[in-house]
Amino acid sequence: MYIYGKNVVREKLNTDEGIVKAYVSTRFKDQSLIEELKSKRVRISFVDNKILDRKVEGLHQGIVLEVEDAKTYTLEELFDQIRGKSNPLVVMLDHLEDPHNFGAIIRTCEALGIDGIIIPNDRSVGVNGTVVKTSAGAISYTTIVRVANLGNAIEKLKKHGFWIVGTDMLGSDYRKLDYHCPICLVIGNEGHGMSKLVKDNCDFVACIPMVGKINSLNASVSCGILLSQIVTSRCL
Repeated sequence: MYIYGKNVVREKLNTDEGIVKAYVSTRFKDQSLIEELKSKRVRISFVDNKILDRKVEGLHQGIVLEVEDAKTYTLEELFDQIRGKSNPLVVMLDHLEDPHNFGAIIRTCEALGIDGIIIPNDRSVGVNGTVVKTSAGAISYTTIVRVANLGNAIEKLKKHGFWIVGTDMLGSDYRKLDYHCPICLVIGNEGHGMSKLVKDNCDFVACIPMVGKINSLNASVSCGILLSQIVTSRCL
């Protein structure tokens, strides 16, 4: 996998894990970052910008790292991590497709101390370079769980005491729900929302009331609003 951009590279160097090689533009001016790569004994290839453009689609700022694929976890490993914790909070992404949404959600989850993010193996955006860059390094500190089937994952979550809170325009006002329990917040697909199977297995469905002329928010913004409410309400 390739990750790119100066801030992402610096964050990766802080973890000092899984770096295969660095590709740096011959016009790259940040000598301090080059020295840091050298101090970490990272192999560096100085190349033309066109080569970097072919490796990644986003704004690479003249530097690209080839890294090992991001580590993901099983649901059982997540349960081990949160064992004994009071009222854990996780997010489930129901076949999200936009890597920018995924990356932004990772960043929000890390900032708010969310215990993990659950994604399906198929028909969903994976952990790619755009996701890593959009997360601004937060992915290095976030537990990403991959599951074969969201329905089965929900069953296991319920057996571990979780309440499943879905999101839909026809749900209950998110400000009026009680979040003082283990919660899995489900964020649906950008175009179609939650799948029927997932929606049918939710204990509650929350909505964000809209008063403006635009009656929808993108997935990452909605997720941020809902998580902030959950975390804040638990402090009251």
